[in-house]
Amino acid sequence: MSRAVRVVICGRVQGVWFRAWTEAEARARGLDGWVRNRHDGSVEAVFSGEAADVEAMLEACWQGPERAVVRAVEQSEHDAPIASGFSVKPTA
Repeated sequence: MSRAVRVVICGRVQGVWFRAWTEAEARARGLDGWVRNRHDGSVEAVFSGEAADVEAMLEACWQGPERAVVRAVEQSEHDAPIASGFSVKPTA
């Protein structure tokens, strides 16, 4: 069963390699989607793949890379088309 979610990760998540970490973690789980910084200091991502893999990625986002301090991981279901593979997008 597949699932797609959009997440916004808040806390100290910029300037700590969160995007690169997210890209590596998502690819290791075989997920499609993207990640980007937002002007408000948060990180936004879309994860799509097998439900168990998406859930594992959501749990991993609470930890993040070594220097991150995650305060919230807000999630919502995502139903827009998602390109194959995982990429880092420009800040929005």
